[in-house]
Amino acid sequence: MAMSSRSLGALAAFVFLCSAASMSSSMAATDSFLQCLSASIPSQLLYTQSSPSYTSVLDAGIRNPKFLTNTTRPVWIITPTNASHVQAAVLCGRRNGVRLRIRSGGHDYEGLSYRSERPETFAVLDLVNIRAVRVDAASATAWVDSGATLGEMYYAIGKAGGRIAFPAGLCPTVGVGGHFSGGGFGMLLRKYGLAADNVVDAVLVDAKGRLLDKNSMGSDVFWALRGGAGESFGIVLSWKVKLVAVPPTVTVFNVPVTVSQGAIDVVTRWQAVAPSLPDDLFIRVLVQGQRASFQSLYLGTCDALLPVMRSRFPELGMNRSDCREMTWIQSVPYIYLGSSATVEDILNRTIAMDTSNKATSDYVRQAIGRDTWSAIFGWLARPNAGLMILDPYGGQIGSVAEAATPFPHRGGVLYNIQYMNFWSAAGGGGGGAAQRAWIRDFYAFMAPFVSKDPREAYANYRDLDLGENVVGAGGVSSYDAGKVWGEKYFRGNYQRLAMAKAQIDADDYFRNEQSIPPLVAGK
Repeated sequence: MAMSSRSLGALAAFVFLCSAASMSSSMAATDSFLQCLSASIPSQLLYTQSSPSYTSVLDAGIRNPKFLTNTTRPVWIITPTNASHVQAAVLCGRRNGVRLRIRSGGHDYEGLSYRSERPETFAVLDLVNIRAVRVDAASATAWVDSGATLGEMYYAIGKAGGRIAFPAGLCPTVGVGGHFSGGGFGMLLRKYGLAADNVVDAVLVDAKGRLLDKNSMGSDVFWALRGGAGESFGIVLSWKVKLVAVPPTVTVFNVPVTVSQGAIDVVTRWQAVAPSLPDDLFIRVLVQGQRASFQSLYLGTCDALLPVMRSRFPELGMNRSDCREMTWIQSVPYIYLGSSATVEDILNRTIAMDTSNKATSDYVRQAIGRDTWSAIFGWLARPNAGLMILDPYGGQIGSVAEAATPFPHRGGVLYNIQYMNFWSAAGGGGGGAAQRAWIRDFYAFMAPFVSKDPREAYANYRDLDLGENVVGAGGVSSYDAGKVWGEKYFRGNYQRLAMAKAQIDADDYFRNEQSIPPLVAGK
């Protein structure tokens, strides 16, 4: 039935009043939130959108320029310096209906630690001031705060002794908190597994503002933190990790092979060789354009490495001139930053912001045939093409049971694939359409050749194209809707993660577009 103009006018007025009431309620909530925070946290640690330093503080932790614009930003930024500040932020947030998003670094591929895909009133808790690294060389352990970067952690470990290390990622500007929470792997994965595999304790602030350790949080929650998207369960302030042994001399090499030099055959052969090599030897492949670069870390000398390469992987043609011997800590900047980089360079927390990017991932359980690799190199030769990074598994990472940690990609995995593409940051948030299309189409092309049921993905290479949470009744994320993306990251561990979430945060306070939904046992 058609409405009269008077009725339409009344309806418009009602909608306006409701909208105004909602805006007024939201403003009142944020004002109350500030008053609550100010009672426990020094004002210099709080930033509103009108603060002169708000933009610089927010942008300092963003690693992908496409998120600098066209996104929902936090109403507040909180930069705590101790646990009591974090506890106060949680309690004030709960009391005033302001959610917290937790940022420990910024590499977060979808930026969900500091932005929202949808309109939402939230604050960012930035752990940049909680970043100490305390190494105990005698016990081969360290306490590492979540706001530290991998570079800061590696530097402190290197200073403490020449024969200890930690198995985490390559990029020194990655934040510890997010990296450990998703699993965390790097050049030592075949010898010592994931970063999360070597976590032995943690300090967590939960949704009730309680400060918990391994024992008081309970075994299910401690299990969940180590690879299960830790920001879903609370705020991990610090991690106790077990350090690992490395020899005084390690060897690195980087051997590029072009298609005209036989790259298709060498990569095809690499699939069979790399996952079955001795655990001390890790060889990853960066495939871009018409070139495959084989990058390696070997825990030993060149003299010991050469016979292994000649007998196990002669196709690569690696020889003594390719070897670079150094200490483990020297290998960290060498591999990621280049041959001229120094150990001090890994303390640099900033990166160039001239390119935006998009990424996603796959796992390979059966070797891909040569003809398919020929087609893959064809994709990489197309206009606006990106690149592939292949990380071999096997060794220690594959010997751990799938249910031992939330990270399930263990036995039977040959390697992980990361797909990435880049475009000029000058294009802003709306740029990169052709590059994103390449990723999408290439990912579709790869479907028959990678893992299935589910098609697995790595949680630290977060991709919202795999699915997003649906918030249902009571403001709680849907467990069933979360399966769409959750089982790709966590396989059969997704259900246990959701049950752990229900134990520690049944109201789903710590929530984002791909956080673990709560599942109450028996439902």
